[in-house]
Amino acid sequence: MNAIGKALFGAAVLAMTAGSASAAVVCNDEGDCWRVRGRPTYGPGVHLRIYGDDYRLGERHRWREPGRGHGYYRNGAWIEIR
Repeated sequence: MNAIGKALFGAAVLAMTAGSASAAVVCNDEGDCWRVRGRPTYGPGVHLRIYGDDYRLGERHRWREPGRGHGYYRNGAWIEIR
């Protein structure tokens, strides 16, 4: 019985970690950074850098709350991409 309980516990832990969503940090040239789910794609004319979720901000960067929908910050305003 003890071995079955350990096996079920291990399977539950594995299921919780395997389903984790990936995330990223996106920063623009103006120093605005925000978190996004997954690995977003932006057009070539939008100058953004995408980092891993563990990225630490530098001195010239500041955190912003992501706007509504898929988009990016430009001149302090959220630009939604449809």
